[in-house]
Amino acid sequence: MKAETRAAVGLGVMLLFPAAVLAASLDHASWNPKAAAAYLDQRAQWWMSWPGAARDHGTFCISCHTALPYALSRATLGAILGEQEPSAEQLRIRSNVTRRVRLWNEVEPSYNEQVGPNRAVQSRGTESVINALILATFDARNGKLSDETRAAFRNMWALQRTTGSDSGAWPWLNFENEPFEANDSVFYGACLAAVAVGTAPDNYRLTLEIQGNDRLLRDYLNREYVRQSLSNQAVVLWASAKLPGLLTTKQQGSIADELLSKQQSDGGWSLSSLAWTWRGSSPKWLAKLWIRSEASPFAGKSDGYATGMIAYALEQYGIPGDNADLARALDWLRRNQSQTEGRWPGYSLNHAHEQSATGLFMSDAATAYAVLALTGSGARP
Repeated sequence: MKAETRAAVGLGVMLLFPAAVLAASLDHASWNPKAAAAYLDQRAQWWMSWPGAARDHGTFCISCHTALPYALSRATLGAILGEQEPSAEQLRIRSNVTRRVRLWNEVEPSYNEQVGPNRAVQSRGTESVINALILATFDARNGKLSDETRAAFRNMWALQRTTGSDSGAWPWLNFENEPFEANDSVFYGACLAAVAVGTAPDNYRLTLEIQGNDRLLRDYLNREYVRQSLSNQAVVLWASAKLPGLLTTKQQGSIADELLSKQQSDGGWSLSSLAWTWRGSSPKWLAKLWIRSEASPFAGKSDGYATGMIAYALEQYGIPGDNADLARALDWLRRNQSQTEGRWPGYSLNHAHEQSATGLFMSDAATAYAVLALTGSGARP
């Protein structure tokens, strides 16, 4: 479907889309929400108790691969499973984020200069965005913006860059680990900030005092998105659905068309096929990425993170669940959940894939975004 046609379809189904979302959320004939919830809960428990995630003041790091996707997705499973209260893990993550927001001027950054140059600044910028997004997501379910979430946004805006090539974005952790902590992840982080602003209830995005920051953010994403990998462009498509006017209908349609052009014959997407346009900061760094991609037995294989994220972004954009291309993607997700573990496959672009606790990080993200896509969570307003 061409961009113009898809845009027209997206606009035409806006009034009917909630019904399509509900129908999709009730279709669990070939996937197991209870098993997915059990996997995500177990992984969240492990992460929160893992010594490597521990931080000062009795807190823990909110990771882009495990804790953040969990916070974004777990409540959708609770609704399907008839849970009356958030899981204990959801409450603990919210409590942890709230504590770090309240103690913002006292807690140490998640990483400091002993880990590497600029790590403290990068860590603060990353955490400020993630804190705001998690608390805004919780508040959106309650329908009211809390004082803690307002404080999280104040922390976030205070760290937004206002000059230079990254003006409008935030310092972001760079451990040369795609797709969350790498050279191009500054753009990914700015997309998450846009999602946070668009998700926050009480029309927070229209608040007078943030309009200058909002404009800087929009300008940054608009001028940079054409240079991004398709993986990053999927995230900005999601952000544009949450933050009205971020991209034009034509820009959104162009991204959607390009994403769909990379859909594989089995209905899924491969993160490696979307990621290798990324450029490292040096020939050595770039060579390492290419060696990893060519040597990986998973290169070119559809995976749960890419398929879940792209399917979810397309839903947010406004493509209905019965669209043929999206339906094939959702079918891939239904067919590829592990029957024994409840998770979806996710493959690291940086390290040899392992079945260890740390080797499952990408499966954590894959499972969360697969759940979001399959439930049609957070339909475009």
